[in-house]
Amino acid sequence: MKAVLWDFEGTLAHRPGMWSACLLDCLAEASGEPSPLSVAELRPHLRSGFPWHEHDRPHHHLADPDAWWASLQGVLGNALIAAGVRPDLAQAAAKLMRHRFTDPRRWRVFSDTVVSLDRLHRAGWTNVIVSNHVPELDRLVADLGLSDVIDEVFSSALVGWEKPHPRFFDHVLDRLKRPSPVWMVGDNPVADIAGARAAGIPALLVDPAAPTGPHLRDVATTILR
Repeated sequence: MKAVLWDFEGTLAHRPGMWSACLLDCLAEASGEPSPLSVAELRPHLRSGFPWHEHDRPHHHLADPDAWWASLQGVLGNALIAAGVRPDLAQAAAKLMRHRFTDPRRWRVFSDTVVSLDRLHRAGWTNVIVSNHVPELDRLVADLGLSDVIDEVFSSALVGWEKPHPRFFDHVLDRLKRPSPVWMVGDNPVADIAGARAAGIPALLVDPAAPTGPHLRDVATTILR
């Protein structure tokens, strides 16, 4: 098997505003009025507490989706409280995050995602998503219409390790029965690129949102040379 490992958020798709904007939407829903906070005001309070902020620590005890979200709910609620939101309202907003964040209608697939994945798929490559993400990532990928060009999905929430830890990549490679050749494609220089290279996987950095790239179509061309 020859395989390409793809990051998801920021590489194949994105949710505008990510966690900060989503949490503010939840706050508005919980309170019944527009959020008094801005993304810029909330974002500093979301820079710790997520599993990927402590990628050296395993979290197999959170491999159950309910347990994963229960743990994160406290992080999200505390972030709102630190930003000045009433504790009861903060916790009510945090409880809404699971449904809202995983709503496929809020996500956008980059313009050259499908054509690039399909090009490699038709050339006999196995496309695999490997992402620091939520437990429902496989369902989200399907809901976004990527099932025909994605063969397997690995979310760190279920693996129990986060990128760039070597154990994450070892888990994926073992499950895929050590494919060769194999590439990693992602937008994060540390989690995706450095992590993969430390595991012996050649890696390509992309920036699909930037006008000048490098874009996914460029990556597909490089891999197929």
